[in-house]
This record gives sequence, C-alpha cells and structure tokens, in this order.
Amino acid sequence: MSSSEPGFKLTTTQWLVCIIAAIGFAFDIYELLMLPLIIKPAMAALSAPLIEQMINSGMDPAAARAAWAPGGEMFVKWGRTLFFVPAIAGGVFGLLGGYLTDIFGRRRVLTFSILLYAFSAFAAGFATTLEQLLICRCLVFIGVCVEFVAAVAWLAELFPNHQQREKVLGYTQAFSSVGGLLVAGANILAAKIALSLPAIHDGHEAWRYTLISGVIPALPLILIRPFLPESPAWAAKKAQGTLKRPSIAELFSPELRQTTIVTTLVFAASYGLAFGAIQQLPAILGAPGKGHVEVQKVAKAARDKAVEDAKAAGQPVPPEPKLRQIAGNATDEKVAGVTLWQEIGGLVGRFILAMLVLKFASKRNLLRVFQIPALFFVPLLFWWISSNLNTEGSLIWVQVGIFIAGLLVVGQFSFWGNYIPLVFPVHLRGTGESFAANIGGRVIGTAAAWFTISLSAAKPAAAAAATAAATAAPALSGPAKIAVVGALVAGGYALVGAILTKWLPEPKEEDMKH
Repeated sequence: MSSSEPGFKLTTTQWLVCIIAAIGFAFDIYELLMLPLIIKPAMAALSAPLIEQMINSGMDPAAARAAWAPGGEMFVKWGRTLFFVPAIAGGVFGLLGGYLTDIFGRRRVLTFSILLYAFSAFAAGFATTLEQLLICRCLVFIGVCVEFVAAVAWLAELFPNHQQREKVLGYTQAFSSVGGLLVAGANILAAKIALSLPAIHDGHEAWRYTLISGVIPALPLILIRPFLPESPAWAAKKAQGTLKRPSIAELFSPELRQTTIVTTLVFAASYGLAFGAIQQLPAILGAPGKGHVEVQKVAKAARDKAVEDAKAAGQPVPPEPKLRQIAGNATDEKVAGVTLWQEIGGLVGRFILAMLVLKFASKRNLLRVFQIPALFFVPLLFWWISSNLNTEGSLIWVQVGIFIAGLLVVGQFSFWGNYIPLVFPVHLRGTGESFAANIGGRVIGTAAAWFTISLSAAKPAAAAAATAAATAAPALSGPAKIAVVGALVAGGYALVGAILTKWLPEPKEEDMKH
C-alpha cells in the first residue's frame, strides 16, 4: 500500500514529522501570545528607572507615573511599538524566510526558525530595558513567521493524498491552541511560584519566567531533528534540476495576482480581529486601578495579605515596589485565568475546522462558517465589556464571551494553513504562503493592535471635549476606551474580510487531489 492511498497508517517517520510540526505550531502561538499577557507587568518593571529619571528631572511624580500607566502617553508609545515593530520585522524577514524555504528546503529552514524563536524568547526574560525586550521580540517574531510557512509547506508535501493532508494539517494546527493554553497556564504557574524561583535581576517577576519558558520547543527538536525527512516533492524537483527559482514578482503575474492579493487581505482580516480586540483583553481587565472590578479586588487582597503577613511575623512592611509586584502577580494570575477560556475556545474552533474541512466542497463557505458570526459577535462583545468593567459578577460572562470569540477567530487561523498550500505551485509555495501570512497576517493584520492602542489614547478635539463637558457626558476610562476602540477596529477588519471573501479563489480540482 502506498502512502498516497486513503486510510494509510502513518509510519514512525511520519509520526515524528507530525510531532515536531505540532510542537512548532503550538509554540508559535505560545510565543506570540506571551506579549498580551506580560506587556503590562513588563512595562511596569522596565519603565521604573525611566519614571525615576522623569521625577528627578523635575516632573510631577503623579504625572510621571500616569504617563506610563495603561492609556498614558509613554505606555501607548511603547505598547504599540512592542506590538507592531516585531510584526513588521516578522513580516519582512518572514517573507525572506519563505523565499529561503523554496531555495534551501522546508526541513532546514523549519529547524533554524524554531531554534531562533526559542532562544530569543529565553533571552527576553533577562531584558533590563524596553529596547532589549523589543529586539528579542523582533527575533521571536521572525522565527515564528518563518516557522509557520516552512511547516505548512513541509506537511502539505509530505502527505500528498488530499484527505490525509487535510486531516494532518487540520489536527496539527489544532496544537496552536494547545500552545495558547500552555502559555496561559505557564503565566498562571509563574505568578504562583515566582517568589520561590531563582531571582532575576534581584526580583521575582512572573513575566520573566513566562518568557524564559519559551525555550521549551528547542529541546525535543534537538533530539528529533536527525530523523526528519525533507519534503519529497521539493527534493525531487531539486534533484532533477526542474525546481524553478522562486520570485515575489511571479506572485503578481496574471495567473496568481487575484490569489495573492485577496488571500493576503482576507488573511489580514482574521488577524485584525485577534489583535485589534481579543489580544487587548489582558490590558483591559488588568489595568491597575482601572481594570475590571473583580480583578482589582484580587490585587488589593494580595497586597493587604502581604502587609498583614509581614506584621504578624514581626517583620517590616514590604516596600512599595515589592507590594506593587505582589499585586501585579495576583492580577496576572487572575487575568490569565480569564484568557485561558479564549484558548480553550480556540482549541475547540481548530478541532471543528479539522472535522469540517472535508465536508465543504467550497473553501469560501468553510471560512464563512467562522467569519460571519465573528463579524458580529466580537465587536458586540467588546462593546459590552466596555460598559461592564465595574459590574460585579460580570467577569464570568467575559469568560463565556471570550471562549466563543476564540472559537470563531482561531478557527479561521486553521483555515489558512489548509487553504494556502492548495493555491500556490510547489516552487512558489513557501514564498506565496509567506507573503499572505506575513505581509497579510503579521503586518497588516497585527497593525490592528497599533490602531486600537493609538486611537484609544487619542485626545478628543477641543469642540468635542467642550460638547461632552456641556452635556455632562461621562468620560470613558482608559480600559473602557480600549474596549470600545477595539470593537470598532476589529469590526472594520472583519467587515473588509467578509466582503473580500467573495473573490477568494477556490482551489483547482487537480490541486485538491494531489
């Protein structure tokens, strides 16, 4: 029985391939979702010396701290920088990585990309400045962007049978959401045990240990790498001398222009939903003094307990920086517990996609199963969150809502891994996938975070401010404003994606069978 026959059982080597691809997909998302979880405590820690400098230069202490608080001028500046600059680096170098994947092979590029993002994430845990953290995050994004393209092309060519390939791509990509669950769990664990771990730069901040855990995918890769085969389709063309040299310009030839442009923009719309709204949830819920009322209570309780424990033990009350760290770790743990529901929803969404992928003849209709509900649900959810941050008992409904949002949005991510290999030829597969995923998803899509953060910090025009004051209209708090703007940005991206899907090319019959 040949490996191309339906129902063929996987060989040991094929299982190894699936395992390493699943690990790669899982830690792709693990690394990407670290930032929304750690950005608030990381910026609080790394901005402390900068705040002191501002105060020492004569600035009012309250104003200096407000500038670095969520929604403040400096927080916004660095927040959007940390979200968007790595995405640009990942998109540009990820596009180059896709090109290199077509030249040097899928396996080699896949291996080096995983090693790059794993060790860069490890190094980020020891950053002492925001600039160092930014550089490490850029390297992480580059590795992740290249890995996704190499892994999808690799799997698509190692499993030439249509049904087997679709299932392998669907179920291995489901491990991306396992990665989301793992990073949420790692953040919760780090918050719980941070004080008992070895000190880093004389502190025990949970966000550092969460970042360091990103080295994990490098460990099995080092052991399994010698047993991984190269893509047979790519290797055969390379050996025969028939492998055409990839060209970005060819992506815009008359035959591929519509495929490249529409796929890139609709891919961007999927990412815009996530980064414009969903990935802003930790900053919305966990903003010190302004986040969700139930999260604020947890932070205050942790702070009060630390003071009481010190007094009961006859020890000095911990200094203010230590109390802020304790309250911050408690906040991180509570918020990570909420975002865990998003990852569970994403995992369910990916498995639903994997089960539906062979039941829909039209790829456009398969995407719309997730796309159309998300167009309405995600913006409405964040609009509702904006007005319920001070409502006791509403956090459970945030968890339910973010579960559904994760299901609808993350299900779209799995769609692209199954769809893209079917619409680009072998010699352009890595380059085409990279353009759609990195320029579309990582650059245009993640720009939604930049829009949300920037617009939520924008000051109202004088006339609008005067009108609001005259009518006694209540001003939105920083987190509430982020939620409202996130709803609008995500809704805009989703609407554009839903419209453009009408022109998303259906794969050709011969590509579906081979």
